[in-house]
Amino acid sequence: MTAALLIIGTGGLVAASCGLLGSFLILRRMSMLGDAISHAVLPGIALAFLLTQSRHPIPMLFGASTLGLVTAFCTEFLHRTGRLASDAAIGVTFTWLFAVGVIVISLFAGQIDLDQECVLYGEIAYVPWDTWIVGGRSLGPRALWIMGGVFCCDLAFVFLCYKELKVTTFDPDLARTLGISTRTFHYLLMGAVSMTTVAAFELVGAILVVAMLIAPGATAYLLTDRLGWLLLWSVAIGILSAAGGYGLAMMIDASIAGAMATVAGGFFVLALLGAPHHGIISRHLARRRSFGNGPPVT
Repeated sequence: MTAALLIIGTGGLVAASCGLLGSFLILRRMSMLGDAISHAVLPGIALAFLLTQSRHPIPMLFGASTLGLVTAFCTEFLHRTGRLASDAAIGVTFTWLFAVGVIVISLFAGQIDLDQECVLYGEIAYVPWDTWIVGGRSLGPRALWIMGGVFCCDLAFVFLCYKELKVTTFDPDLARTLGISTRTFHYLLMGAVSMTTVAAFELVGAILVVAMLIAPGATAYLLTDRLGWLLLWSVAIGILSAAGGYGLAMMIDASIAGAMATVAGGFFVLALLGAPHHGIISRHLARRRSFGNGPPVT
């Protein structure tokens, strides 16, 4: 398999995983949670280093994942008990945790080269050469195995909990009436988002992950009013963005992750303008037709 296909495949798996979960974040108005997690994991990285005195990726990622979950839980706690809007709760949580991480590093690890960009902000162009070797035999790129497993877990989670996620997203009051715990499924969703984003950060970079959490779902939201189609469109748009972004990066000799995010943004602009029912052009034409077909003059 060529390096190009490996990079596109990894980008596609990241986009598909993020698209599945990002669609629910958009519907719940929590689309910036992925960006919040990317900042809030800094104290987890610092504490993992202090406890292990090592910069090995496994304890670093474990610490980052733990703080990702803490971010999700704190956000929900402030939203429910502090009467804050979701975006305000996200802003308060990630700025506070990021500040704590900066203080911990400055106090206890100021002389150590401990940069979260080195630990979590990976580069997708290196995917073909970062292989998983077992027993002296290469099993292929580590990123493909990890993101393939993450995508399967996310797909199974959405498939098995589809009805519960749907009702808790659109009508929490009905969910409580039916005996479905909105809090439980919220935390399950936040846990899946946290684990997906942290796993992908280290492999392909934060810019691509945050973009794929938002852009494909936002684009699909303009194209359909049905949740099932929204999820399918999100995955398809994400994969197309990965393939188109790689082609664009090769054409202009630019960052691959940045080009993938740019193409995803381009798809959103096209949907914003030309979506059949919710696009700017179609709504403008519908208003013109409604004015043109006004009541007859008597």
